[in-house]
Amino acid sequence: MRFLAGILGAATIGLILFDAFEAVLLPRRVTHAYRLVRLFYRTTWPAWKAISTAFTLPRRREAFLSTFAPLSFLMMFAAWAIGLILSFALLHWAFQTQMSIADPARTAVSYTYFSGVTFFTVGYGDLSPADGMGRFLAVLEAGLGFGFLALVLSYHPILAQAFSQREIMISLLDARGGSPPTAEQILVRSQPARCPQVLPSYFLQWEAWSAEVLERCLSFPVLGLYRSQHDNQSWLAALTVILDTSALAICGVGGRDAYQARLTFAMARHAAVDLCLVFKIQPSAPTPNRLPSEGFQVLFNRLKQAGGVFPDETAAAGLEEMAAIESRLTELRGMYEPFVNGLSQYLSFALPRFYPERLTADNWQTSAWMPRVPGIRELPGHDTAAFARGDHFV
Repeated sequence: MRFLAGILGAATIGLILFDAFEAVLLPRRVTHAYRLVRLFYRTTWPAWKAISTAFTLPRRREAFLSTFAPLSFLMMFAAWAIGLILSFALLHWAFQTQMSIADPARTAVSYTYFSGVTFFTVGYGDLSPADGMGRFLAVLEAGLGFGFLALVLSYHPILAQAFSQREIMISLLDARGGSPPTAEQILVRSQPARCPQVLPSYFLQWEAWSAEVLERCLSFPVLGLYRSQHDNQSWLAALTVILDTSALAICGVGGRDAYQARLTFAMARHAAVDLCLVFKIQPSAPTPNRLPSEGFQVLFNRLKQAGGVFPDETAAAGLEEMAAIESRLTELRGMYEPFVNGLSQYLSFALPRFYPERLTADNWQTSAWMPRVPGIRELPGHDTAAFARGDHFV
């Protein structure tokens, strides 16, 4: 029995250390299926989502779901620590480590206690190994415990920094695309037909942001479970809106230069596809259809009424040209919607619409101390006459 216990303890220590190395230190996607971290999240996250259904209010449910990612960070490290402590206790019991103690029974409880105080480098001195193998195991466990605690302290700041950098672009979408953001509002507010340089600059920023989201979620998959500060925003909604807007631009809705839109579409779709691989998600088409034919007509008419969105040739498009645009858009949507829909179902994120059912206030417009301020297009401008007179304050 002691021989089998020693084999089990040594194998568990090796498995935990290798798993921690892959999860924290290895900056690449791990493909093999036998991982403790993957097993941990595959069991705890579905259970957490199931519990969240007990909350009837969406805000409370979202708040409950948002606690899982940081809490899982603590639970994961606690599980590793407990596993290492018990594994070293098994080794001590297997080798029958001689202890300088008043009780010579050397029970399992004594070995577990000794392993715990050694791992956390407490060292009360009431238990100490008296033979060579016990001293070797004690030094090895103390070194691992010290390094393990350092790993915990250094891992969280890196994760917090990656989360903050991801949220910057999501916050910028508030004024540029609404809350929640939609492709229609981005096109209306950017006025691509009147200001053709605005939309390509957005696409350039979104291309870089999509690459950063992909790279960070490949290195730290738990980052995908971290939710945004506002309930009506998420990184998946932002990624979907980027794909929606770039797909519309490729089809001729918006600016005439669709090259940067194609680059952004390619990078954003790459992120959606690879993240499905990371989370082992089966893509599935959204049900119901996010933009049926009647919805496309509504979107086209709203963009035309807003003005400043379509080039002249697109604004004057007939039924055949509109049907061709819709056909191209449907083809592009089929390239990414199954992936973002699979991610939304797994992560419990709501996918955005192509256009809002009703116009709501952006997050930046509301405050608890004053009435709602005007929208981004209704903000008062400067007094050009006073500016021409040279007045310092206008």
